[in-house]
Amino acid sequence: MPEGHTIRRLVRTHTQRFVGSSVSVSSPQGRFARDAELVDGRVLQSADAHGKHLFHVYADDLVVHVHLGLYGKFSLSAGEVTPPRGQVRMRMVGPTHWADLRGPIACEVLTESEVEGLRSRLGADPLRRDTDPETAWRRISRSRAPLATLLMDQSVIAGVGNVYRAEVLFRHGLDPLLPGRSLGRERWDAVWADLVALLADGVRRGGIHTVRPEHRTGRGRQVYVYRRTGRPCRVCGTEIQRRSHASRNLFWCATCQAAT
Repeated sequence: MPEGHTIRRLVRTHTQRFVGSSVSVSSPQGRFARDAELVDGRVLQSADAHGKHLFHVYADDLVVHVHLGLYGKFSLSAGEVTPPRGQVRMRMVGPTHWADLRGPIACEVLTESEVEGLRSRLGADPLRRDTDPETAWRRISRSRAPLATLLMDQSVIAGVGNVYRAEVLFRHGLDPLLPGRSLGRERWDAVWADLVALLADGVRRGGIHTVRPEHRTGRGRQVYVYRRTGRPCRVCGTEIQRRSHASRNLFWCATCQAAT
């Protein structure tokens, strides 16, 4: 599932290519057709994100809300608009570029009050300047749930997915099953600051890179534990472990992240 940095990059791209212009909005697939009619031909005023949720803001209290889920994807093209290929839920056509959305779990028109209601259920977003990390800390510091659960709970921290979850826990030597209330404020502050930096780096790069310079080998995307099951830890050489946790794969190093 795309994590917060991917959605923030979409905000940047859509702002550059569509905001301030009249946008033709349609639903070649048909599942978004009625809602598309509400915003078709209107000026896209702004694009925004909270965690994994994308918002296109139009006039008259109309906001297109998109959640990509596991399989959703936007494609962006320039120049001549070609016939739709595949199941295109929403097509946006601006003055110079056009975008197709396929496979999202949510694509709907909401009012601003409905958007605020949705956002009120989301946790602190490390990529938002107006976020309050204290809200996340209050939840974590009182919880018996393991960190592996809390970091993926979008009502606690919005935008962190499986990759950032695994990587930030490794970078701070934290046992994924450590209860939130056992974390401690100092370690929480370090984890939060790292999430802010890692997601911001993901926005800049367009991908997730979490390995510190002293541990890098070669080029391309490098991570410490995510999808490295059975391979040696970049730090200590122990084989990376994998287990199912809350229906998702969890990766960790049993030595570097030993229970304390």
